[in-house]
Amino acid sequence: MRKKKSLNVVWHKAPDIKRKVVNLKKNLDLDWVNTSKIFCFRSTNSQSRAYARIWGLAKIWQLAFDSSPYYIIEVLAEKFDHLSDNEKDKVLLHEIAHIPKNFSGSLLPHIRRRGKRNFHSRVEDLVSQYLRISKIKQ
Repeated sequence: MRKKKSLNVVWHKAPDIKRKVVNLKKNLDLDWVNTSKIFCFRSTNSQSRAYARIWGLAKIWQLAFDSSPYYIIEVLAEKFDHLSDNEKDKVLLHEIAHIPKNFSGSLLPHIRRRGKRNFHSRVEDLVSQYLRISKIKQ
């Protein structure tokens, strides 16, 4: 049996996703999120099961490049683009929830070992806040 040859992943800048992230930050008052240091990309040909991913610039890279923290939100076109606008916003809120309050370049895991709150309750809080604001705007 031959293994099916996979295509290379292709990334393109996604200004529409960036606008959504900026809009979410503004509407939900996500004051720890510095949108000028978040870049958004849309990928195709990924074999991942995810709808989106977030990438952080680790501290060692920041030191090597004498840089400040940056994040990249990648949406996987084959899965993400078929979602409704509300579902897209929820996925983006999930990715934003991975950004720690100190905006350090690191990422919060799905399971937090310390503290009273876990990652999933943080996502639920952001989504419920989003839903409340969405209802007000309608």
